Amino acid sequence: MMDRLYLLKIQMLDIEPAIWRRFVVPASITLDRLHDVIQIVMGWTDSHLHGFRIGKKHYTEYPECKDDGLECGKYRLVDLIKQKGRTFVYDYDFGDNWEHELVIEDSRYVDPELRTELACLEGERACPPEDVGGVPGYVEFCNALKDPAHEEHECFMEWSGGDYDSECFDADAVNWELMKYLRWSRNRYQNWGEGE
Repeated sequence: MMDRLYLLKIQMLDIEPAIWRRFVVPASITLDRLHDVIQIVMGWTDSHLHGFRIGKKHYTEYPECKDDGLECGKYRLVDLIKQKGRTFVYDYDFGDNWEHELVIEDSRYVDPELRTELACLEGERACPPEDVGGVPGYVEFCNALKDPAHEEHECFMEWSGGDYDSECFDADAVNWELMKYLRWSRNRYQNWGEGE
């Protein structure tokens, strides 16, 4: 039997049309694991620092990088937020400053068809490429890709691999990555150092 589940919606702030995902996690997930899941669900590559803002507190992997930060691996989501409708913020890449708002849409989510504790149910639009320059850089990037006459068109096409589609989102591909993550992050019976 699965633990209590949260249904979350995440949406990038300050981008139109909206880039968002709806996904399920165990309520007992630690914030460092929630970061991993967000990276997969959104399509980021975990190349930069991150943090959560819940109420007036900041949680991060490296608290020494933020004067008032707390170590995110020590806190479980259910211990910090319990109510449906509560929102909090996930920051990614402190240079490009990508802000994501998360809302708990259901704090006791039940779906008899759900076979795993991590799942992406739906979403819209592709995640911006890493290091594109935040929201202004992303807008310019998309404009250049759409306009073959744009002076940066060829450069951005080459930089992005030539196949970036801002409208594309594939929940099945995301769920495949979540399944791999579950497989590799599961608890093990033996530690590497144990034995003879």
